[in-house]
Amino acid sequence: VAGLGNHSLRGTRHSVGMAVLERLARRLAVADGWRVDRRCCADVALATAHGVELVLLKPRRFMNLNGLSVASAAESYSFLPQDIYLVHDDLDKALGKVAIKLGGSTRGHKGVQSCISALHSNEMTRLRVGIGRP
Repeated sequence: VAGLGNHSLRGTRHSVGMAVLERLARRLAVADGWRVDRRCCADVALATAHGVELVLLKPRRFMNLNGLSVASAAESYSFLPQDIYLVHDDLDKALGKVAIKLGGSTRGHKGVQSCISALHSNEMTRLRVGIGRP
């Protein structure tokens, strides 16, 4: 599960993917388990939910380069694109509304485009979190 955003701009609406992952880590009682994984240039926490092992990933790159971290993690942890969930902001959704999408276009999202380019696939499941338009 990769929370897309700008590592240096935490707390902004554009980095809501990372905030969602931080909240998920707290709910799964692994919030103290974040560590820097230099292989994929990301903060990583390992968790288990309903018997499924999860790798939570917060890239330490700018949004338009998040895909490099996601692709490196996929290689390091032996994940296929269809095993990956991307959590990212969506300007076209009202604040707080969420939608799940499987594959398809980027809808103009640079972080999603970076992941598709780096993984050579658009088969990732996406949790789109509404941030609304300014």
